[in-house]
Amino acid sequence: MHLLIVKRDIMDRKGFLKTTCAACGVTATLAFLDGCAKQNIVNFTLDLSAPANSALTRNGGYVIANNGTVIVFKESTGYLALSLICTHQGCTVSYTGRGFACPCHGGTYNASGAVTGGPPPAPLTKYTVTVTGNVLTISG
Repeated sequence: MHLLIVKRDIMDRKGFLKTTCAACGVTATLAFLDGCAKQNIVNFTLDLSAPANSALTRNGGYVIANNGTVIVFKESTGYLALSLICTHQGCTVSYTGRGFACPCHGGTYNASGAVTGGPPPAPLTKYTVTVTGNVLTISG
């Protein structure tokens, strides 16, 4: 008759808590850093007298600026600047003429940047637009 001895590795409670807390800390840190990387901080100007920005002289006109990351609209009450970076996972959204659509996961936003469908957790980032003469300063 042979006796089979099985050796089992059993983690004690303290070891389990240390491992679990360490894993949670690493996950939280990575999520925080990933969120920071998606923030689109801008500070640039647009010259309204430049031909490339002529669409901003009429209501409903818009230009895409800042290397394709910001859209600036001319509205009857002034200007609106929105990020073109989806708040879900950082994909670049497209302007559809009535709102925005994310090609990555189907998120949609209205023309003001509010979420209208899909997974985005927050509206598109709005930036401050300051007008000084013929120059728009977009920041935020």
